[in-house]
Amino acid sequence: MHDNKNKMKRAVVLSAMLVMSGISWDALADQYQDAAKKWVGSEFSPSTLSKDDQMKEMQWFIDAAKKFRGMEINVASETLTTHEYESKVLAKAFTEITGIKIHHDLIQEGDVVEKLQTQMQSGKNIYDGYINDSDFIGTHFRYGKVVPISDMIAGDGKDYTLPTLDLKDFIGLSFTTGPDGKLYQLPDQQFANLYWFRADWFARPDLQAKFKEIYGYDLGVPKNWSAYEDIAEFFTDKVKEIDGQRVYGHMDYGKKDPSLGWRFTDAWFSMAGEGDKGLPNGLPVDEWGIRVEGCRPVGSSVSRGGATNGPAAVYATTKYVDWLRKYAPPEAPGMTFSEAGPVPAQGNVAQQIFWYTAFTADMTKPGLPVVNADGTPKWRMAPSPVGPYWEEGMKKGYQDVGSWTFMKSTPDDRRLAAWLYAQFVVSKTVSLKKTLVGLTPIRESDITSQAMTEVAPKLGGLVEFYRSPARTEWTPTGTNVPDYPKLAQLWWQHIAEAANGDKTPQEALDGLAADQDKVMERLERAKVQGDCGPKLNEPKDPEYWLSQPGAPKPKLANEKPKGETVSYDELIKSWQK
Repeated sequence: MHDNKNKMKRAVVLSAMLVMSGISWDALADQYQDAAKKWVGSEFSPSTLSKDDQMKEMQWFIDAAKKFRGMEINVASETLTTHEYESKVLAKAFTEITGIKIHHDLIQEGDVVEKLQTQMQSGKNIYDGYINDSDFIGTHFRYGKVVPISDMIAGDGKDYTLPTLDLKDFIGLSFTTGPDGKLYQLPDQQFANLYWFRADWFARPDLQAKFKEIYGYDLGVPKNWSAYEDIAEFFTDKVKEIDGQRVYGHMDYGKKDPSLGWRFTDAWFSMAGEGDKGLPNGLPVDEWGIRVEGCRPVGSSVSRGGATNGPAAVYATTKYVDWLRKYAPPEAPGMTFSEAGPVPAQGNVAQQIFWYTAFTADMTKPGLPVVNADGTPKWRMAPSPVGPYWEEGMKKGYQDVGSWTFMKSTPDDRRLAAWLYAQFVVSKTVSLKKTLVGLTPIRESDITSQAMTEVAPKLGGLVEFYRSPARTEWTPTGTNVPDYPKLAQLWWQHIAEAANGDKTPQEALDGLAADQDKVMERLERAKVQGDCGPKLNEPKDPEYWLSQPGAPKPKLANEKPKGETVSYDELIKSWQK
């Protein structure tokens, strides 16, 4: 009733304003259509839709927005190139086309999480919509604080859901779907964590000959961690200088900072082979080392059937520490994620095993040491190599999927108005242009478009990766993680102990696994997550679990098999087949 009164008040006020100014409702409608024509004719190009079909989408938004005109809606996202484009360009366009004023705040990722948590806990509306990582899927489906997208589409959002939204066209829906089959979040942008390397250096005959002489196989894209390690050693300790500049075979970061947690929770253990088989995430044990039975987390310590402190995780952490100290620039251990990100573009790093494709736009700027005079990159991206515990059928790495998320604590009319904006910024009218600006594709139709084919040579393998079958093996954090914010904050503190040498990798991970279990014990006692909340196994002798099939896996006798590489051209051909 209260919402209806507000709507009536807005309508009365708007009508009065129109009468006083001498503007008719028809003239107002023409104003929105003129705005749509302006934007479609200029900014919203290229698109996979024809101009006529773009205008049909825009007309739908104009009509659907009628009862929300005059409202001011607040949404938040982290600061990425894609979201900057939304905040500065698309929000303005949406306001002009619909009459709904959008404030799209750009804040740090940690602040997005903090605001979201505060709204979940207090029940007070802070933002009307969030672009929140799909890593929260396990949190959202257990706590019942968000409005599932599928419920909204079938319920009060039915008349406000774009007929041409085309959910099947989104490539990331499996990441935002709960074990109950409901779609909880709608992808807005996504990027993968891949292998990056200097293709120009790898192609040099003198370096190829020298590498083969030392290691007995070809210098190429590493398929396993053994080859990555050999290549790291080769450039750091054997080559040392290229064109008078000191070069390094690896880049990473190690400062005690929340970003050190992402370095690990963003699937570092799965790359080594720590979890079970299964896509998008391992079952029953995922890449965080958390075991579930049904939908209930039962432990992360090996003694409870988890793998967070198991041999594969210890191996992965050991390699992280060793490579950081031996093969990265000497300043790397003291850097955060944001400080380390620009370093490869400076031209003295040969490869990076853990590199986000979100950096693509910054890596292709004219004049950089890693960009040719014609604008093509001297580097390429490729699938990350895998560790010795990895098996076919496991995920290979991480993909970030920032997704629209709506809270039950948001007033219905504000949520539905924000839902219109969310659909606008992922609509086919604007999504291809947005993809070309931010290079974080979400739609199959955009990835396969002619525009992406034309820009592919300047993007170092991004288009080829997203068109390949390999992309399904790069996935976000999954539903095994019952409370992402509470558990994620444990990681950087414990990993830092290994990174700075205060503890061995085994000691650091023993502490992490124990603390994760303590958090899940508290959730179990509080009974705040319903039938899918944690229910921890009683501890057993770790050897019991290590002798069972799957994860946790026993220590391998040989953790460094022979290095394997593949030429980049052969890799691309295998995808095209």
